[in-house]
Amino acid sequence: MADTKRKTFIIDTNVLLHSANSLMAFKDNRVVIPMTVLEELDRFKSANNELGANAREVSRALDKLRAKGSLREGVPTPQGGLIQVVLGYDDLKGMLPGVSDNNILGCAQMLRREGHQVIFVSKDINARIKADALGIVSEDFKNQRVNIDELYTGYSIVEVTAATLEKLTGRESFPTKGLVNEEEAPLSHNQFVLVRDKKEPERHLLARYDAQAKVLRPLPDESPQLFSVTPRSPEQRMAFELLLDDSVKLVTLVGRAGTGKTLLALACGLTKVVHDERYKKLLVSRPIMPLGQDIGYLPGSKDDKLSHWMGPIFDNLHFLLAQEERDPDEVIKRLIEEESVTLEALTYIRGRSISKQFVIVDEAQNLTPHEIKTIISRIGGESKIVLTGDPHQIDNPYLDSNSNGLTYVVERLRNQTLSGHVTLTKSERSELAGVAADLL
Repeated sequence: MADTKRKTFIIDTNVLLHSANSLMAFKDNRVVIPMTVLEELDRFKSANNELGANAREVSRALDKLRAKGSLREGVPTPQGGLIQVVLGYDDLKGMLPGVSDNNILGCAQMLRREGHQVIFVSKDINARIKADALGIVSEDFKNQRVNIDELYTGYSIVEVTAATLEKLTGRESFPTKGLVNEEEAPLSHNQFVLVRDKKEPERHLLARYDAQAKVLRPLPDESPQLFSVTPRSPEQRMAFELLLDDSVKLVTLVGRAGTGKTLLALACGLTKVVHDERYKKLLVSRPIMPLGQDIGYLPGSKDDKLSHWMGPIFDNLHFLLAQEERDPDEVIKRLIEEESVTLEALTYIRGRSISKQFVIVDEAQNLTPHEIKTIISRIGGESKIVLTGDPHQIDNPYLDSNSNGLTYVVERLRNQTLSGHVTLTKSERSELAGVAADLL
């Protein structure tokens, strides 16, 4: 007899590969895993990447449940729900037989026909469209999602009179009272406040919130210059402040192409490693392929393979070093040979402990929340990690601007003393690049 009170969630394979914890994310409802999903997980479990790790974790979790009862009949969860493996499915007219997605949808159709309140959960847009065509309620996996339109920017803007701005200028600190309504919009640790003249916006001062003292501390008037790079906007000045502060262990920089995310991170990282010798190594990494596939199919050695994917990093390093060196290519080669600068595929970071390094993960929007967690958990006490990316340019087919790991970590860690964030909006690459980002 169908249970009409409890919702029945049919879970697609990509949801479990996205997050192994998704198995227990449906509270007191019934979670159904079609046999086809188990067969697909079996094909992933030997992979040496995040997908393989998640597949193995799901298998272990199901095995523990199996010890408590029959998965065929359904095993109760601590949250009051039920997890069940279902073998049968309806043949769907007009859809190709033997296709995994169609078999999963056939399972959903069978349970709906039996009277269950069925919801198909998938990160595959096309699969959700198919479900809708069949009259099956479908949705994306909503856990670990944020609203990109309300994403924390890392700063707020306050407009004041010229007289008030004059009073604040030159002070070492000043209270937030009278400037910021913290009841409506409380400030976060390391958040910036741009205090500007309401009549002449170009007149302003930039301050950083000290959560312990509950005061705003103005940034120095003189901007730092690193490898002939100076901040061109208040947002870039904020980014420099966080990147150069060793007490801020995690920095997230979000922005469209040309806003300077990677260039600023590399300039600060090189300064800290080469000039200040604060860290022993600058480690730069990027997701190699969507869903964490590795670089084994490319020709050449590991460094040869990485060079194909690290082109944007080399371009930025060349730009920075060309300001000070006659032959930047030779300097880059020497820094890599000395291991002052290391380029690494994210695939190989799993299981490592990264100590006293300045770590930059570029294009972090292509990582899942779990992948981001795995990377950050590798960072030692004397290291610093910078995550950069554009949530609107995602290559991973199962992520979007609301569900990727970069935006997730921005929201989840916004109130931590060890982290800081800035959203960069103005393109500084060129006038053409800015127009393209706005209009194309």
